[in-house]
Amino acid sequence: MDSQGLKTLINYYCQEKYFHHVLLTANEGVKRYGNDPVFRFYHAYGTLMEGKTQEALREFEAIKNKQDVSLCSLIALIYAHKMSPNPDREAILESDARVKEQRKGAGPKALYHAGLFLWHIGRHDKAREYIDRMIKMSNGNKEGQVLRAWLDITRGKEPYTKKALRYFEEGLQDGNDIFALLGKAQCLEMSQNYSGALETVNQIIVNFPSFLPAFVKKMKLQLALQDWDQTVETAHRLMLQDNQNVEALRILALYYLCREGDIEKAATMLENLENALDAMEPQNAQLFYKITVAFSRTCGRSQLILQKIQRLLERAFSLAPQQSEFATELGYQMILQGKVKEALKWYKTAMTLDETSVPALTGFVRCQLIEWQLQDADQQLEFLREIQQSIGKSAELTYLHAILAMKKNKRQEEVINLLNDVLDTHFSQLEDLPLGIQYFENLNPDFLLEIITEYLNFCPMQPASPGQPLSPLLRRCTSILETIVRTVPGLLQAVFLIAKVKYLSGDIEAAYNNLQHCLEHNPSYADAHLLIAQVYLSQEKFKLCSQSLELCLSYNFKVREYPLYHLIKAQSQKKMGEIAEAIKTLHMAMSLPGMRRIGASSKSKYRKTEVDANLRLSIFLELVEVHRLNGEQHEAAKVLQDAIHEFSGTSEELRVTIANTDLALAQGDVERALSMLQNITAEQPYFTEAKEKMADIYLKHRKEKMLYITCYREIAERMPSPRSFLLLGDAYMNIQEPEEAIVAYEQALNQNPKDGTLASKIGKALVKTHNYSKAITYYEAALKSGQQNFLCYDLAELLLKLKWYDKAEKVLQHALAHEPVNELSAVMEDGRSHVLLAKVYSKMERPGDAITSLQQARELQARVLKRVQMEQPDAAPAQKHLAAEICAGIAKHSVAQRDYEKAIKFYREALVHCETDNKILLELARLYLAQDDPDACLRHCTLLLQSDQDSEAATMMMADLMFRKQDYEQAVFHLQQLLERKPDNYMTLSRLIDFLRRCGKLEDVPRFFLMAEKHNSRAKLEPGFQYCKGLYLWYTGEPNDALRHFNKARKDSDWGQNALYNMIEICLNPDNETVGGEVFENLDGDLGNSTEKQESVQLAVRTAEKLLKELKPQTIQGHVQLRIMENYCLVATKQKSNVEQALNTFTEIATSEKDHIPALLGMATAYMILKQTPRARNQLKRIAKMNWNPIDAEDFEKGWLLLADIYIQSAKYDMAEELLKRCLRHNKVEREREREDK
Repeated sequence: MDSQGLKTLINYYCQEKYFHHVLLTANEGVKRYGNDPVFRFYHAYGTLMEGKTQEALREFEAIKNKQDVSLCSLIALIYAHKMSPNPDREAILESDARVKEQRKGAGPKALYHAGLFLWHIGRHDKAREYIDRMIKMSNGNKEGQVLRAWLDITRGKEPYTKKALRYFEEGLQDGNDIFALLGKAQCLEMSQNYSGALETVNQIIVNFPSFLPAFVKKMKLQLALQDWDQTVETAHRLMLQDNQNVEALRILALYYLCREGDIEKAATMLENLENALDAMEPQNAQLFYKITVAFSRTCGRSQLILQKIQRLLERAFSLAPQQSEFATELGYQMILQGKVKEALKWYKTAMTLDETSVPALTGFVRCQLIEWQLQDADQQLEFLREIQQSIGKSAELTYLHAILAMKKNKRQEEVINLLNDVLDTHFSQLEDLPLGIQYFENLNPDFLLEIITEYLNFCPMQPASPGQPLSPLLRRCTSILETIVRTVPGLLQAVFLIAKVKYLSGDIEAAYNNLQHCLEHNPSYADAHLLIAQVYLSQEKFKLCSQSLELCLSYNFKVREYPLYHLIKAQSQKKMGEIAEAIKTLHMAMSLPGMRRIGASSKSKYRKTEVDANLRLSIFLELVEVHRLNGEQHEAAKVLQDAIHEFSGTSEELRVTIANTDLALAQGDVERALSMLQNITAEQPYFTEAKEKMADIYLKHRKEKMLYITCYREIAERMPSPRSFLLLGDAYMNIQEPEEAIVAYEQALNQNPKDGTLASKIGKALVKTHNYSKAITYYEAALKSGQQNFLCYDLAELLLKLKWYDKAEKVLQHALAHEPVNELSAVMEDGRSHVLLAKVYSKMERPGDAITSLQQARELQARVLKRVQMEQPDAAPAQKHLAAEICAGIAKHSVAQRDYEKAIKFYREALVHCETDNKILLELARLYLAQDDPDACLRHCTLLLQSDQDSEAATMMMADLMFRKQDYEQAVFHLQQLLERKPDNYMTLSRLIDFLRRCGKLEDVPRFFLMAEKHNSRAKLEPGFQYCKGLYLWYTGEPNDALRHFNKARKDSDWGQNALYNMIEICLNPDNETVGGEVFENLDGDLGNSTEKQESVQLAVRTAEKLLKELKPQTIQGHVQLRIMENYCLVATKQKSNVEQALNTFTEIATSEKDHIPALLGMATAYMILKQTPRARNQLKRIAKMNWNPIDAEDFEKGWLLLADIYIQSAKYDMAEELLKRCLRHNKVEREREREDK
């Protein structure tokens, strides 16, 4: 690196306060450029900042007469003397006088270096004076301009940033100046143009590859862009060049801790970081301290991490024992480790060092609150409140006020308002802050989790029931926790609390998924086992609940002291019928400290065994319930009486009353239950719950809908809140009165106009009333008023249902017309919209657009799956399912386009996301069958039958497989098994008839008709039965009778289309001849035959044409099949113009649809009738080379027979024989016919 590069490196390290790095770089400069005094000056400065004041003074004295650095050396001497424990006043005055004297005659370089040094020591205004004078003196010197720009941006004000960028650009006009490029990158970063800043940094790396700070800057910018993968890659690149790079090790340690949640790896990185600091910055106390802050706030109180960073902090304090902030941080560390006495010692030390330290006093008060010294804490907080007016609002102080209010049993609203205030103040510090070290420090997830824990004290303990609106506190908790998990996905406590919030919100599946994520990463997480036991209990999986409790106990024996553990265990035992065991468990819970208020000393100094009143009452009420179930009514009444006595005068008293009604109902006394509830007034807590209970009694016990709804009306009248009207709306929906529900929902929406969930409920209620046009108008109005974007999805879904495809397309395109998004929920919403858009395109018969939409959805879903497991583990299963659905959609379209390899690829990808999805397994098995890969098909069928033994489709496919292997008996056996289970399964019966025909055993069919009739007396009236009968008669050579039976099925929605196709085939070819082969019997004649025969054919064709008009295909393939049949009608007329017209259509289909067997056979048939045998032969040879599949089986066999006919006429008997054998392999009946012909 040249002299200028080394100087820029020194400037960078000075600004970053890496003083040992300054010393080392200056040393290198002295070695390489001994005549340059600038390097000697910075060697002296590095020495000074490492605490070697006398040595530094000697070095500054030695160079103070060097022209370029004389002025800055004198300023440095003053600075060094002032830093000394016993400043030399005379030396300071002497140097000061010389500075004033030299300043008058100083040249541009001396002024520049003086200004540069003043900037490094934080004296911006003085530095600005020197640099302005230097620029004026040297007519706008570029070097001076660049430094002035640096001075502007380090002041951090927006107008200066814009001006500075202009100076940096001017400084770069003569070439790549590292110092100017670094400044430009800094400017762009401050303007939040991180991509532009990254581009500039890349420019430095390309031109100066050995300038390592550029890599550090790049790494930090990539983190600001929230691209962890690239950040880590850059960190590793940096480590290859400098394996003791402090910043790279810091970022990697944060990555393992915050992103991966790998405590062991993070701890190893912190050890490496400590070693690097020892080697590279051994005297830098501030750096040792600063590095610890982000880790202590994000480590989830991991003792391993806290011990590592405690060592770094103690090192910082030993290097600078006069620093109060280091002692304060050590106090905070002790609190995180649960060592309150140690924390108090450190906070006292900090206050001794600096009596005015507010953070130290705040920490001291926190310790007092933990120790329940409420009076002392109150006095200190009063003092701090007065100071706060001058120093500004502090989130931590407000939090301590909230804790004090809670410990003093102040009103719930007061505590919640204080906690809300804490969050508002706390999050205001994060505004406009990019993701980086500072963001992690300011976010302080540990502090946020403490607030969440306090919020949860005021949340209901039981999960919300379906339809019950979410508590605003739970909603707030969810929002904060999602922010934490998005930034620090490795913090398992946050994921656990999300699980808890989801559980209390009634979203049991999401809770379970989050808990699974916690336990995968930490199998010994006792609290997660305890909560998952509650989840299993709510899902009525009692065995799993019991196992989770045992695991919980094995990992943490202390859970036996948790009343909640005993409550869950007792509830599980009760559900499993172990009533006596449940009673024992609850008595153990009742004997735990803090369970009874009466008789316990309320003056206890440390109330560490306090149990939440809500939980205590739940245990009492559970004991009442199990005694009642055990037939011990007297014991139940006694415990209930104890509860009334224990909780009288508390907010829980009314819960006891509500529980008392359950006892009355159990005794069949409905009236007493109602009279107890009627006394609860709107002013009392639990009024809503009491009215809901009354409503439930009226509906379930007295079947009185009017009184049921009256209870909810009363809630809405007495407490007119959005929640009350929502409850009323849900109640109306419950008794099938959607019109009234809409009115209630609209009242709720008027009070809370931005609630998209309410808007969605109204839309769905309108759909339920079949008021589709109003629902559409409503959704459109809601979207115009700025409702959530998910309403677009609801509206598009409704439009799709109504077959208004164009409108649905516009709505979805509007929803997707925005700049690329990075927010996970927005990416998920876009993916969902693309999937729905693909469905719309499919209905509009635009397969190309549908596939494009699905491909876009797949790309978005890949981004979602990469992040969801870390940021929203509860959503991971649903997102994997959607990814599988997307891949299956692409595969389905590929099948329609006959691109089977692509279809297999995407079905297999779908199985990666959802390996047990039976539908995908089935489709994949079908594809393998079509691709003539029986082993793969068998493998998937076996997997399918393992998870669903009664799978009809898999059994039918097994039958197909056996048939292909020419194991006819096994094929028939599989279908017979299905029919024995369900004799009126006509889909299976139709397949069996086809198999028996191919096996030459059609005489076995009638017994299955008898089985169906015996199983279902109305079987003969079933269209499926008539269809199967028609099929049997057609195959046994009774076309007229077959037509009669098919005719009876032709109007049916399930069987009609197939019946019509068969009827058309019978009309066109009643004797089941090889169409096109008759040309050889007619070589000397015309295209037609006798007049009588022609008239008969024309009549049959007209009938077929009539039937064709009844066909209403629902799929793209169905439409293609219809075109094929229409053109076979034209071929059947044997008129040259018609046959040529049909040939054109067949050719068109064969061109657009790859390997379309029916179209190729159609072309061959037309060519035969037009006496163009070579051309026919070419198409038939194409068919002969393709793999047989059951879907096109008939057409394959017709093609083989027609080609064999051509070969026989050409005397190519070997080739004909091979084709006929192929037919025989697939069809025993052909063998019988062959024998008859011989």
